[in-house]
Amino acid sequence: MTFTFNPETYAKLLTQYQPKAIETEEENERAIALAEELAHRQNRTAEESALFKLLIALIEKYEDEQYPMGNSTPHSMLLHLMEARGLEDADLIEIIGSSAVTAEIFQGRREISLAEAMILGEFFHVDPRLFI
Repeated sequence: MTFTFNPETYAKLLTQYQPKAIETEEENERAIALAEELAHRQNRTAEESALFKLLIALIEKYEDEQYPMGNSTPHSMLLHLMEARGLEDADLIEIIGSSAVTAEIFQGRREISLAEAMILGEFFHVDPRLFI
């Protein structure tokens, strides 16, 4: 099914939500809440999808400026995501499938393989390329 984009409907959405460059954490939180609402909306229209994409671009720009990643490594990204979720290395054993491999990855003695990156990306709901 192909949806037809209606500029008038999109203009009404823009008028209703008034998206703009995000300058504060509060504005960012509001944009995230609206983006999440749109992301989970069943039967999202083409105009709502366009607004969703615009919000994502605005959120990413703000967060890239406010929270620069710097020179992160796959290992530091894994540690950061684990810390954010309150996970220990033992929690990853079920995900990776081997306690020895998990320990080596966690300690930074072993690089994350492509297959492991895919598994970790799915588990953390991030792009697997963060781990490569």
